[in-house]
Amino acid sequence: MMATLGFIGCGSMGGALARAACKSIPSDQVFLANRTVEKARALAEELDCRVADNAAVAENADFIFLGVKPQMMADMLADIAPLLEKRETRFILVSMAAGLTIADIQKMAGGSYPVIRIMPNTPAAIGEGMILYTCGDGVTKAEEKLFLDAMAGAGRLAAIPEGHMDVGAAVSGCGPAFVDLFLEAMADGGVACGLPRAQALEFAAQMMVGSARLVLESGKHPGALKDAVCSPAGSTIQGVRTLENAGFRGAVMEAVIAAYEKSKALR
Repeated sequence: MMATLGFIGCGSMGGALARAACKSIPSDQVFLANRTVEKARALAEELDCRVADNAAVAENADFIFLGVKPQMMADMLADIAPLLEKRETRFILVSMAAGLTIADIQKMAGGSYPVIRIMPNTPAAIGEGMILYTCGDGVTKAEEKLFLDAMAGAGRLAAIPEGHMDVGAAVSGCGPAFVDLFLEAMADGGVACGLPRAQALEFAAQMMVGSARLVLESGKHPGALKDAVCSPAGSTIQGVRTLENAGFRGAVMEAVIAAYEKSKALR
C-alpha cells in the first residue's frame, strides 16, 4: 500500500519532514500547503513534489501533517474540520505541535480521529533526525508501519508514552539549538587561538558528529568515553576542569528543564 502525505505548514520542521518523506516514498505522493504559497512552491520544486492548499490536503491525504505553531492550531483545524467530517476515506492526523496532546488535537479537529503525535528535530532534513512519536488509540499497527516506512528517511524513530513527549522534546527537539551554541563556541575558541574560521567550524562539527556516533555505536557511557580522552595532567582534563568551574553541566541541565517547563506551560 502506498500512502499519500500532506503537509500543512512548510516551515523548518514541516519542510524537514517533507524532505525526509521524499527519500522514502515517491515524491508525487507528497503534497505541500503553506500560508505563504511561494514557500510551498519553492520547496515543491526542490523536491519534485506537489503544491496544494489546506483544503486539498484535508480532503485527500492519508497522513495529514499539522506543521503550524501551537497557537495557530485551533484556527487551522477549525477551518478544515468540515472537510474532515465529510471524508469517506480513512486518514490520520500527525501533529508536531509542542504542548498539544492527542486529545487536544481531536477536540480542535471536531472528532475522535486517529492521531499520531510526533516531536521531530531539524536534522531529519538530512536523515539524521530523532523523531519521537506516540500513536493514539485509533491508529492500527499497519498504519503505524506505514508511517514508520514513510518517515524512514528522517533518521531514528522511537515510540514513547505520550506523558514523556514534552521531556523527550526538550532533549531531542530543542537540543539542536543547544548543540549549535556549543558548536559555535568551540569554533570561536579555535579562532581565538589562531585557526581560520572555516577550519575551526569544520573541526568542531566533525568532532561532534563523531563523538555522538561513537556513543550510539559503541554503547559506552559518555562519562567513560570522556575519561578515555583525559590523560593524567593532560590538556583535556584542564579543559574539562574549566567547563566544570563554569557550571557547564548544570547549565545544560537547566536548559533542558526550562524547555520542558515551557512545553508544559503551552497546554
